[in-house]
Amino acid sequence: MEKTWTPVCAVEDILPNTGVCALVQERHVAVFRIEDDVQRLYAIDNYDPNAQASVLSRGLVGNLGARIVVASPIYKHHFDLQSGECLEAPENSVRAYPVRIDHQMVCVGV
Repeated sequence: MEKTWTPVCAVEDILPNTGVCALVQERHVAVFRIEDDVQRLYAIDNYDPNAQASVLSRGLVGNLGARIVVASPIYKHHFDLQSGECLEAPENSVRAYPVRIDHQMVCVGV
C-alpha cells in the first residue's frame, strides 16, 4: 500500500525543539521539529496510552543517550521520536510516521 502524504503546516509554524498536533487521516499525530546541528522532523501518535490522553505534542523534547525523545507531560514517560517506543513501558509504545518537507510544508506519511 502506498503512503498518502498529508501537509500539516509550514516548517516555520513549529518552533525549534517543540511539537504540534495535527489531524492526519483521522489520527491525532504529534509532529516535532528538532534543531541542533541539523534540522530534523519526527511524527508519532499524539495519544499517550499511559495517561490515556492526547498530549504528546505538548511534552518536553530532549535526549536520553543517543535517543531523541519526548517526555509526556502527564506521567513523564519517554517516547523515542524515531520509533515511537515508550522507554519505561514498551508495551505502550506508539506509532511513528515518516515526515518530509515539500515546498516548505511539513508532510506526514500514513
